[in-house]
Amino acid sequence: QVQLVESGGGLVQTGASLRLSCVASGRTVDFSAMGWFRQAPGKEREFVAAISWTSVTEEYTDSVKGRFTIYRNNAERTLYLRMDGLKPEDTGNYYCTSGRDIEAVQSGRGYWGQGTQVVVSS
Repeated sequence: QVQLVESGGGLVQTGASLRLSCVASGRTVDFSAMGWFRQAPGKEREFVAAISWTSVTEEYTDSVKGRFTIYRNNAERTLYLRMDGLKPEDTGNYYCTSGRDIEAVQSGRGYWGQGTQVVVSS
């Protein structure tokens, strides 16, 4: 079993920046892809970003391209999501996930954290 614990959410104004963190423990996530999803109130959970084990491959949903950056520190088993230029539509619970590969992560097939809330006020 893999445990994923997110942190870094908060209440910010439009245009602000936040950095989310996700620390992995338990069964190793070595060689696993990881990613972020979010769920806005009343909406389905949606893919945000994913990164391969080697960090060679990154994938983003169109609405965050150019504003969000996903990166990881494998030695510390930590995944990050740097969010710049935040908009009210970025509001939601952000979930960390790990999976066998990028495709598995994007498909939602893997382990999940409990989430951290991000609220962007207008």
